[in-house]
Amino acid sequence: MVNTERFIQQAVSEIRELTGDARVVMALSGGVDSSVCAALAAQAIGERLEPIYVDTGLMRKGETERIRQLFGHLNLRIVDAADEFLDALAGVSDPEAKRKIIGERFIRVFEREAEKTGATVLLQGTIYPDRIESEGGIKSHHNVGGMPLGIAFTQVLEPLRDLYKDEVRDVAGALGLPREIQHRMPFPGPGLAVRIIGDVTREKVAVIREANAIAEEELVEEFRPWQCLAALVGLGTGVKGDIRLHGWIVAVRAVNSRDGMTADPLEVPYPVLFKIASRITAEIPSVARVVYDVTPKPPATIEYE
Repeated sequence: MVNTERFIQQAVSEIRELTGDARVVMALSGGVDSSVCAALAAQAIGERLEPIYVDTGLMRKGETERIRQLFGHLNLRIVDAADEFLDALAGVSDPEAKRKIIGERFIRVFEREAEKTGATVLLQGTIYPDRIESEGGIKSHHNVGGMPLGIAFTQVLEPLRDLYKDEVRDVAGALGLPREIQHRMPFPGPGLAVRIIGDVTREKVAVIREANAIAEEELVEEFRPWQCLAALVGLGTGVKGDIRLHGWIVAVRAVNSRDGMTADPLEVPYPVLFKIASRITAEIPSVARVVYDVTPKPPATIEYE
């Protein structure tokens, strides 16, 4: 396990030394990784830090407003880039292609925002599992393998690059970050795009955003999973009333894990699963059926793409 106090001292010194007098753009998603980075950078360089939250149109229900509440004190800049991301993803079905498109769009947004103030350094919350999975060919994380080769920044800093998720949470506690942030459930950088099998459309995003919210409402408070989610996995036949429906199939997944490298499915009682399925099919008219995923990692990944 990481020595949190020593790590904080070293990370603050590293950020201060490597950035010099430069202004720094910080990719702040609101998750524990980027929040720890923001706290470290705030100690290191103060007002030269420019935290930016990009609303990609692929965020969870209510996510942008909650981030505004949590991080407004940092002079957080919120950029609405939903149309840009969704238009870039139109017609793209391959998971790796989607991740690379999203990775490039993120960089282009940060470049544009940096140009407004003369920032030359990008700071992001890449952690060790991101590097392992990207470099090992499992999947390209948007902030590693999904990044374009040509970028305008003079350097990219990743203070958490050698830490696992549980170690990042320990550092968050040592920094005094709120428990809500310290224990925040992971959410993928590419957002809901990797919870949609196939091409990404505004209709599909709206469906899975609502389904995901229902799954979290029913599972998070009572069962405290390491991560839970809903994914749109295809089309199937159903019946609502006396009408035959060709509608969406939603898969619900909940897992426990220590560091995200392995994960075990959560044993959710049947009545809870039945309630989730009933709510999703009742509250989202275009959903025909709901299934529960019991596959561990490995062989599956936690997310669907």
